Amino acid sequence: MSRVSITMQSVSSQKLFLLAALVFAAGPTALFSQTGLALSNENILERYLDQKSGVTADDAVRIALENNGELLALRREVDAVRALVKQARLRANPSLETSGSRQVGGTDNTLMVRGMLPLELGGRRAARILVAEREVSLRELELADRERLLASEVRIKFGDALARSLKLQLAENLVAEAVQQLDLIKARVVEGRTAPLEESMTLVEVNRLRSVREIAEGETNVVFLELRSLMNMRPEDPLRIRGDFQNLLVTMPPIGDAMTAALQNRPDLAGMRAIEDLSDARIEQARADGRIDASINGGYERMNFSFPLNGITAAGQVRPIQGIFHSLVFGVTFQLPVRDRNQGAIEAAAANRDAAQRRREFAEIIIRREVASARARYGSSARALEIYRVGVLDRSRINLEVVRQTYELGSKSLLDYIAERRRYIETENAFIDQQRDVYQARVEILRATAARELTQ
Repeated sequence: MSRVSITMQSVSSQKLFLLAALVFAAGPTALFSQTGLALSNENILERYLDQKSGVTADDAVRIALENNGELLALRREVDAVRALVKQARLRANPSLETSGSRQVGGTDNTLMVRGMLPLELGGRRAARILVAEREVSLRELELADRERLLASEVRIKFGDALARSLKLQLAENLVAEAVQQLDLIKARVVEGRTAPLEESMTLVEVNRLRSVREIAEGETNVVFLELRSLMNMRPEDPLRIRGDFQNLLVTMPPIGDAMTAALQNRPDLAGMRAIEDLSDARIEQARADGRIDASINGGYERMNFSFPLNGITAAGQVRPIQGIFHSLVFGVTFQLPVRDRNQGAIEAAAANRDAAQRRREFAEIIIRREVASARARYGSSARALEIYRVGVLDRSRINLEVVRQTYELGSKSLLDYIAERRRYIETENAFIDQQRDVYQARVEILRATAARELTQ
């Protein structure tokens, strides 16, 4: 993650005199025209910050969870596996077969209608339903885990966007202050109370600050584009945020409680347990498929036969020998698992069950490490933030004000004031970075423990 930082560079007296000579030859305003920069009163921060009606971090998470394209696709996949549960509960369809035959050049014919109903013995249907239901549980946990990760991504990106906006606000204020100082020095030069060299040095500092502000605005715009992408917004859609980094130092639960909560609540770990359960169900399904099965068969047959001879009926009449016979056929077909008892499928399912267990055990170790790392990062970041808040930031502001007053009184040079202001800018930027780090460390703890506050 890049940071906008300002470093103090030493300037030799020979270079200053050379710069003064160039500025005096071209005129102070020539520097502005050559750099292409013009002072403007436009408030560029209104495109990023709105502390009244802007989007909060919770709003950003809600919008992302509702509109993110990947989540929408995952929800449809969950609907698909739920439909497969409905399909698994359906019983096997019966089959119906009809056939007939007719003698070529004769009158004999046969008509047969047969049906078969699979019984699905050995718990086949129950095993199939269990596999489908555990597939649903697995997909639901995958969706919950993606929601957890997306919510943490949005919150981390939101914190980065807020930090960039605050840095841009700082750069904007420093430019405005430097422009005011330049106007005062110009007036003093006109009155003859200040050397023209100070005007040229201040002009260089103003342009340097404006360059820093342009870089800060570009980086802020990039972060906001990334935040829009997570929220499924188009790049041209307006987005302004609101919030601050206040109340960052909160009491965290003991690390043992945090690890317990993570092991109980993490949807990715629950998903690995669901894979174990699914593997158990597939083992049972493979065993059921290797057991004996049967189907009930039934049918009707009509046969019309005749001979090219005549016979005498009981009444003494002569008629062709012909008969129509009706038959009912019924029986049971058994599928005997003599050679193929589904041994390979059972072994494969058992191996997958063992692999899922080992992945789950390894994931528990990784989760413990993630919780410990997040807590360690939060602790160090919180301590560093307090050091900045108590012993660095306020003292830096006081030092800058003292150097400014001594410069106006003539006890300090302009270079001393510029150097102190650069140190103050570095301190302010570092303080904003430290606030962001504490905020993101809190988000990491929420993500590692799958806390409800992450997605609500």
